[in-house]
Amino acid sequence: MKKIAVIGSFNRDMIIQVSHIPARGETVGNGRFSEAFGGKGANQALACARAGGSIIFVSSVGLDSVGNQAIQQFVAEGIETRFMRQTDIENTGTAFIFVGDDGENSIAVAPGANEYLQDPLIDEASGELATTAFILMQLEIPFSTVEYVLDKAQHWQVPVILNPAPARSLSDAVLAKVHTLILNETEAEIISGEKLSEKKALQTITRQLIGKGPQIVIITLGSQGAYVASENFNGLIPGYKVETVDTTAAGDVFCGAFTTAICHDLPLADAVKFANAAGALATTKLGAQSSVPYKKEIEALWKKK
Repeated sequence: MKKIAVIGSFNRDMIIQVSHIPARGETVGNGRFSEAFGGKGANQALACARAGGSIIFVSSVGLDSVGNQAIQQFVAEGIETRFMRQTDIENTGTAFIFVGDDGENSIAVAPGANEYLQDPLIDEASGELATTAFILMQLEIPFSTVEYVLDKAQHWQVPVILNPAPARSLSDAVLAKVHTLILNETEAEIISGEKLSEKKALQTITRQLIGKGPQIVIITLGSQGAYVASENFNGLIPGYKVETVDTTAAGDVFCGAFTTAICHDLPLADAVKFANAAGALATTKLGAQSSVPYKKEIEALWKKK
């Protein structure tokens, strides 16, 4: 089976469900607290695996109980964890998440051990990374590491799928090394410099980004679906209507499911439909990794549509 390498963060998520997300200086009482595993890289790795992919995960976690549990869980999920390294310099990354009754969220992250996912670990994993079908990355790790992997992947001739989250501007040199760019509306505006409120903005932004190097650009639009641009296809692929509980990790699940679908040679439009179904299902449960759906669930919603 073709392998996918996911390079990215692992966090412990500390979640408080509240009636509404607090404004600046506001205290909201009667919250409900829970903990779960998260981190964009880990969410995407798990989403790839549960969608049917063969995954190697490269990450940095703390030499602590959370880091130990993280590795144990991923072993149980069938994910290759040889390059989930533990450091005693920092604790495993932590995210504090407010989730409102409308399902929307507000997140603050202390990266912790994620900051130690650096070039030497990539070098150690290079023998495996060079033989993978795709590399999937996000931006919750040092950006210098992202750039290093892009350079290496170009040499290995391994296509990179990049989810530029948390949002930041990207140079043309970086974009030129990306095979597929998956971004949400905020990220699309920051990277392109265009406003999505303007008429034909989706088409304008995706064309602009395609012109900088990526072969595929996908802008996720929540429940509306995803706008896709490539050499042979341009247009909106509708999403799925579900009852939303928590939108945390929905974008990560989309990225993971899409990467597995493309790796299994699904046509682009079908891969996006599959990913739309996975992302929608992720919003129906609380938490990040606890909400990641399995292949059978995704296919059931996809076929029902």
